Amino acid sequence: MSDDADGDADGTSDGDATASPGAYVGLFSGGKDSSWAVYRALDRGLPVERLLTVHPAGDSYMYHVPETRLAALAAESIGIPLVEIEPDDFDAGSTTDSGAQGDRELEPMEAALTDLAAEVRLTGVTAGAVESEFQTSRIEAMCDRLGIELFAPLWQRDPRALAEEMLDAGFEITVIQVAAAGLDESWLGRTIDREALAELERLNDEYGVHLLGEGGEFETFVTDGPHMDRRIELLYDTEWDGTRGRIRVTEAKLAD
Repeated sequence: MSDDADGDADGTSDGDATASPGAYVGLFSGGKDSSWAVYRALDRGLPVERLLTVHPAGDSYMYHVPETRLAALAAESIGIPLVEIEPDDFDAGSTTDSGAQGDRELEPMEAALTDLAAEVRLTGVTAGAVESEFQTSRIEAMCDRLGIELFAPLWQRDPRALAEEMLDAGFEITVIQVAAAGLDESWLGRTIDREALAELERLNDEYGVHLLGEGGEFETFVTDGPHMDRRIELLYDTEWDGTRGRIRVTEAKLAD
């Protein structure tokens, strides 16, 4: 696993980047974390030849859920072909065991990567996990089974430092779902800038809200960034039940 735990801010050595010919697949939702992982991989010269998006039918232990259909526009702007896993591909069954559920949710992704390995010389995947052992341990095990690398440039990094790096790089990050104390309806559709980041720090002190929403406190979508050719414009309605809410995109397009 390539990550930042060794202090290398890029997540892998220059030698790794040049010694890993073959294709990488970006595990991609369009959210800030998976987008940052893809961006850092491209910045390091890793050959990201596909993006892979999972569309869960409902709540998920493993995947970003809201507005995953926007990933197709993001992939078009980035200029990398997108592979999509549809809800019909899932056979999660019925279980109250989160570990078993997580394992089952990973199966269609692993099957898709196995299929891709027949098209390209698959070297590795990128992932945007920051602190989730639940997700990362399963993705690492999957990579071991497939004999490929895991590039995880956010893993165990300081959340504030990561957020600052995203803003410094020019990421435009839109909040599309909130589900935590302290996050009200005004956050839906809000752009995460330095003022919003300062507010999140206060909410972290008061309620324990993770600065990057790692615990599901909020979900995001990247509408622009240095790895994208065209900005994504969104029109949407908001849904709010008094404690949590989300946006429902009514129109999305690449800016002229």
